[in-house]
Amino acid sequence: MKERNKRVLVGMSGGIDSTATCLMLQEQGYEIVGVTMRVWGDEPQDARELAARMGIEHYVADERIPFKETIVKNFIDEYKQGRTPNPCVMCNPLFKFRVLTEWADKLDCDWIATGHYSRLEEKNGHIYIIAGDDDKKDQSYFLWRLGQDVLRRCIFPLGDYTKIKVREYLAEKGYEAKSKEGESMEVCFIKGDYRDFLREQCPELDSEIGPGWFVNSEGVKLGQHKGAPYYTIGQRKGLEIALGKPAYVLKINPQKNTVMLGDAEQLKTDYMLAEQDKIVDEQELFQCENLTVRIRYRSRPLACRVRRLEDGRLLVRFLETASAIAPGQSAVFYDGRRVLGGAFIASQRGIGLVILENEGF
Repeated sequence: MKERNKRVLVGMSGGIDSTATCLMLQEQGYEIVGVTMRVWGDEPQDARELAARMGIEHYVADERIPFKETIVKNFIDEYKQGRTPNPCVMCNPLFKFRVLTEWADKLDCDWIATGHYSRLEEKNGHIYIIAGDDDKKDQSYFLWRLGQDVLRRCIFPLGDYTKIKVREYLAEKGYEAKSKEGESMEVCFIKGDYRDFLREQCPELDSEIGPGWFVNSEGVKLGQHKGAPYYTIGQRKGLEIALGKPAYVLKINPQKNTVMLGDAEQLKTDYMLAEQDKIVDEQELFQCENLTVRIRYRSRPLACRVRRLEDGRLLVRFLETASAIAPGQSAVFYDGRRVLGGAFIASQRGIGLVILENEGF
């Protein structure tokens, strides 16, 4: 096996984290090549200027059209289908790391680096993603779909740092203005409310779908809503309906354009179904005694057990009550801080029968 070179391709957004990544790797003796993916918005002038200041090669990968046709389209389609997407989970394997890998090969870089707050660890011949030390910034949740071939080339220098420490590091290195910049948006292509974005990108949405009915768990109509795509499971604010008590979105039926409302107790569950999983080592996942799952970004990990169903889906049993299971979001499984894999939360329709068939699990 040939020895790897010290050329590393860094995904440069021009923000705090990727700038710190470049500087840290330079200090470690790597030869840095920067590439900025233009998927949305303006020309990446910030990244160009930073690359020039650091004296590194820099390229721009214009991915605006395929990004819109894939990631943005998926985002809109998921909401139309009553699901709650996480575009970062889709983007990482389909765009960010795919483009980085292609450019790394083209530019003779053996390594790929990003400013993700995560770490990597090898165990039993597998590369595992490890949650970053900064619990508020940890981004391991978004990376579960990356394959072993990609992870073996990755370097995540910020995994041992808190955001505060990264800011301090930049200031010490003479990048004080950069160190004081604000946080980047969680979804890079959305400023403000996602509902406004849906209307802007899909002007026919309101005429195609239009208003529908809020219903209770018995199917009784409670009042009108603006259209099923504008709601998410667990939502309480912005419903614009007065029922005399707090109401939460329990279910969304895109076929009937109905949104079921109920109380917080009705959101609770001990089981969920998940699909399209990517697991590092299945035996380890199914036998892990300290297994936990996060059902949305920044949610508290919940103790659980997992079983593979005959149809390929996963049945997850929570050992403590979960709430607001939103199809389309990711379920990411951990052993402590180590990611064992993930899956997409599936439709929960028919779960009662599945639970009966798996009694005693």
